[in-house]
Order: sequence, then C-alpha cells, then structure tokens
Amino acid sequence: MTDLNKALAAAAEKGLISADRVNDLDTFLSARGVSAGPAMAAASRPGETFHDALAAEESEQPRFLRGFHDILITIGVVVVLVGLWGIGGTIAVLPLIIVLAEILVRRQRLALPAVALTLALVHWVGQGMYNVMAAGQPAWTNETYLILAYVCAFPVPLGLFYWRYRVPLSFALFLLSIAAVAVAFVFLALDKAFGVDFVLEQYPHLVAAILLVAALAIFALAMRYDISDPHRLTLRSDIAFWLHLAAAPALLHAMLGFIVLSGQGDVWWRGEGGLGQSAAVIFLVALFMTIGLVIDRRAFVTSGLLSLGAAIWTILQKSGASLDTYVFIAFAVVGLTVLVIGIFWQPLRRAAMSLLPVAITARLHAVR
Repeated sequence: MTDLNKALAAAAEKGLISADRVNDLDTFLSARGVSAGPAMAAASRPGETFHDALAAEESEQPRFLRGFHDILITIGVVVVLVGLWGIGGTIAVLPLIIVLAEILVRRQRLALPAVALTLALVHWVGQGMYNVMAAGQPAWTNETYLILAYVCAFPVPLGLFYWRYRVPLSFALFLLSIAAVAVAFVFLALDKAFGVDFVLEQYPHLVAAILLVAALAIFALAMRYDISDPHRLTLRSDIAFWLHLAAAPALLHAMLGFIVLSGQGDVWWRGEGGLGQSAAVIFLVALFMTIGLVIDRRAFVTSGLLSLGAAIWTILQKSGASLDTYVFIAFAVVGLTVLVIGIFWQPLRRAAMSLLPVAITARLHAVR
C-alpha cells in the first residue's frame, strides 16, 4: 500500500482532498477490503503531521515553492522571457507565456513557475497598455480617465488565466484588479461631482478614506478565504495568502495617510514630522503586528517595518542624535523586532489569542 499512501499524501498536499474527507474515503476502502495504512489515519487528524501535506498547519506555508527543481525551471522561464522580450518586443512574449503555461502549469503543475508566468502576464498587460496609451497620449486630457483605462485592461486576461490554469496568484490578482477598477470609477465620479480634473491631488484625505475602504474590502475577502480553510489544506489558503500580502500594506498606508498627511504629503518621510505622528505610527505598526499574530499572517508584520524604521528615525532626529547614531539604532530596533517576533511567533500568538473569545479563535488557524 505504499503507492496509495504516497498518492493520498500528495493529493492532500495539493489540496485535492481535504482532511475532513479522508475518514469517508477510509470507510469506503475498508468496506471493500482495502486498507490505506497509517498515512490515511494520520490524515484524518488535521492537528497531526503526515508526510509534508500538513506541514502548513504548523505555520504559514504557501505552496508555491516545492523544491529546487521549481527554482531551476523558474530561472529558465525568467531568462528566456527577458531574452525574447529584448529580441521580439511585447508582441512576441505572449505566445511564449501561453506555451510555457500549458507545459509547466497545466501539465506538470509546477507552482513557482506558475507564479512567475502570472507575473509575466501582468507585466505584459501593463507594458502593452502603457505602449497603447503612449501612442495616443494627446487624446488623454484627464488623468483619472487614463488610470481607469489602464486598470480596466487587467481583469479579463487575469480571469482567463485563472480559468485555464487555476493559479491562486492569478485569481488574487484578478480580484485586486476588480477592486482597482472600482476605485478608479469612484475617483472619476468624484472628479465630476467636485468639478476637478484630478481628485487625487485636490482631496488627499478623501482619497485616503476611499483607499482605506477598498483595502478593508480586500482584507475581508482574504479573511473569508482563510476562515473557509482553517487547516490551510486547499488552494483557498494560497489565495488568502496573496490577498493578505496586498491588503496589509494597502491598509497600513491608507491609515498612515490620516496620520502623516499635511501641507506636503512627504514631510514625515523626510524626518520633519512631529513626535506625536511618530508615536501614532509606532502604535499603528504594533496594532498591525498583533493582527498578523492573531490571523497567523506574517504580511501584517513585514508591511510595517519601513514605517517603524521611519518613525524611530524621526524620534531620534528630534532628540538631537547624530546621523550615524540614529541610522544604526533604527536598523537595530527594526531587526530586533523582526527576530523577536519571528523566533517567538507561536508563544506570542498564543498570548494574543488568549485575549479573544472562543467564538473568534475557533474559526482561525489553530495555535501551536
């Protein structure tokens, strides 16, 4: 039964069968005198590890890197695409993306090359749309129309790519492109309502509020996928991973807009903000790190590191420290924060989860 054990482990790893269905399969096989052995027994207990399929339960483990073979193939994909782009330009690249996707994604199911080809498609669409707009630049008199036309180019190719190849990143990007189109339409409506040419420049706080609402919608969608797969055994978990990766920095920077926006939007980043702003930024970053611990998503930790460093930089500058002092102190504090959270992730997560009601924690990824 070794082959069957391996097949079941591989199926669970790829999300083709969930742990709660393994018992049913075990009963079905046992009724016919077939025993699946220890692999299936372990698979029926989602809290335990079997093969590599349930390793993702121990921590956040998106399934886009499965071995050095994937890395080697991905290097080849990137190099050949860059080479062909230089030789034949934008038009020549799309057929190669499709051919490689048919071989590497649809047939061989290689995860990391699938990510690379999805990003190549996004780059192809973006570059192609840029070339079209550059050719007809005199016709674009309104910047909001320009943004709307640009983002509208992405949903259809990404949707078709996911329909054909079932790459989680392509579906996450499809959802994000839909959100970008919706936001662009809101900006266009505000342009008409306020009688301005570019609302992004005239009403920065209003823009920050709109972006915050959009980021919250993306976060809510990511949490819906997370909650639907608390054991992180299916592709829904990978989709949630990519959505969180986009939602975390979007939420953070939308909220930062309310803290740091002033007469000049980049004052705080140049170290000219106040101590109150810096303290608020540090509190916001700490809040995001706590959220990351609760939902077991490290994107909410990494997204705030740059802001944390900038806040520490500003505080030290206001205290009169010399340049060579506060640069290295900022680096040391940020690095120490990363190490402490990374090393003590599970104990910190247990402490954070203990403060929440069972009704909430029961729907989240289990604490180890």
